[in-house]
Amino acid sequence: MTGLRKGRITRISGNMVTVRFDSPVMQNEVAYIQHGKERLKSEIIRVRGNLAEMQVYEDTSGLKIGEEVEFTGDLLSVELGPGMLGQIFDGLQNPLPDLAAQCGFFLKRGIYMEALSGSEAWDFTPVAKAGDRVRAGDRIGYVQEKMFRHYCMVPFSWEGFFEVVFVEGPGKFTKNQAIAHLKDEKGNVHPVSLCQRWPVKIPIRAYREKLKPTEPLVTKMRLIDSLFPVARGGTYCIPGPFGAGKTVLQQLISKHADADVVVIAACGERAGEVVETIKTFPTLIDPKTGHPLSDRTVIICNTSSMPVAARESSVYTAVTIAEYYRQMGLHVLLLADSTSRWAQAMREMSGRLEEIPGEEAFPAYLESHIASFYERAGLVRLYDGTLGSVTIGGAVSPAGGNFEEPVTQATLKVVGAFHGLSRSRSDARRYPAIDPLISWSKYRSFIDQAQKERGQWLLRKGNDIAQMMRVVGEEGTSLADYLDYLKSEFFDFVYLQQNAFDPVDEATPKERQSYVFAFIDRIIQSDFSFNNKDEALHFFQQLRQLFRGWNSAPWQSEEFERTETEIRALLAERTKAG
Repeated sequence: MTGLRKGRITRISGNMVTVRFDSPVMQNEVAYIQHGKERLKSEIIRVRGNLAEMQVYEDTSGLKIGEEVEFTGDLLSVELGPGMLGQIFDGLQNPLPDLAAQCGFFLKRGIYMEALSGSEAWDFTPVAKAGDRVRAGDRIGYVQEKMFRHYCMVPFSWEGFFEVVFVEGPGKFTKNQAIAHLKDEKGNVHPVSLCQRWPVKIPIRAYREKLKPTEPLVTKMRLIDSLFPVARGGTYCIPGPFGAGKTVLQQLISKHADADVVVIAACGERAGEVVETIKTFPTLIDPKTGHPLSDRTVIICNTSSMPVAARESSVYTAVTIAEYYRQMGLHVLLLADSTSRWAQAMREMSGRLEEIPGEEAFPAYLESHIASFYERAGLVRLYDGTLGSVTIGGAVSPAGGNFEEPVTQATLKVVGAFHGLSRSRSDARRYPAIDPLISWSKYRSFIDQAQKERGQWLLRKGNDIAQMMRVVGEEGTSLADYLDYLKSEFFDFVYLQQNAFDPVDEATPKERQSYVFAFIDRIIQSDFSFNNKDEALHFFQQLRQLFRGWNSAPWQSEEFERTETEIRALLAERTKAG
């Protein structure tokens, strides 16, 4: 920073302050308010003449007109380097366990800590050599972080090509020690360390090309993978009313999804839910690695009790960290819970800026901000030919479960899959409570398309018959219609619903899903012979019970094959073909 630039507070409105300045400032610049011995971090969100309006990432109680503000000349940035996996940060990338150790139970404002330890030494192994020609994002070497090779790269902010002058040999280095020296095209030599900084609101684009997401991201949730799949590098949203199971579903996906690294952004969530996530993840064993799930997870915490401005920073911090691990050729899953709280923070700051409100008082730029966030997802090919991806799943919390509200609608315009949670399914304990009648996906499933369409057709028809039965009763329904209704309920019960408390049923691998779905498809297409509705009901109750046991049997085990034999025998008794 050259020449300290200062200003004075002229107006305070909640978490927004107006500052008069004499020297030039820039949009999104970070500044600190000097309040006694406290320095409160802020960000410029609008400049008008010689007045800068700033959102403060701290409680503003006690601030006074005329207090001094120092402008840093830096954009809001995060530190990127080894040591982030397993960490819990706030939206400004302060490590919360370290903050708690320093401050106790009640965090004090104006205290900021290094995101990554400056004293920890890492075993560095070089992959580049003197004379190599490199550019931003190219790998210099790596350190071992948990179960991954954490590649140390040419800083993303550097432009043009560089010549490697010197690379350190294998050895231990702290984050700030130089591991290499690179010479630019003008002959200037620059050091490279294990860490670098990057502004959170600018996407990292140090890759060769961005590809269209086509490969399914297997979540092991049958309803999602089979009917409404998510693509690796794609986007999806989970809107639903309070208590419908958004957070639990996100946790199950983070545990079982076929991703290398999981980044969780708890944006404006209730403190109880955040605490549960923090306590749960270290105790969960990752089925892929056998290590605690937290070893491949980064958690960004921003509770509803924290200043609203910090919600925005938590979302952008999370996606920047996700992009960073993508640059290593890893597949990253980012779960944002919930983007509605972020939108509410935007609405509050927009109101304090006295901007013309849009629908439901949300700012007019709501859609563009949400779109720019989800657009940072994607499957990319790096300069060395390897692939990396960021898949973004955002939870939305519409008031009263109203999917017509602005945040949900703005999200639906940009995501590739919509998993709408239903209050009625949640109340009926049909979990996951994703409503198959309103949900959709633009991505292709690994399930045969014809089978998938028959399943969805059956669900729609079964719902229509159920609605009719509410009016005319069961006795007013034909046996053929009643049989379609029973098939629909059977499909819902044994396949779409999963028992999260069953170690086998909570996660179904791709191969098992394909096999069982094809099996159920044959049942759907079968012609059954029944004399009356009671016979049909009793048969499907028996079939349902057998399938419940089948779902709990390990894949291709003796129990699995024995139960399948029993199911086939029962079907043979009632099918017209025999």
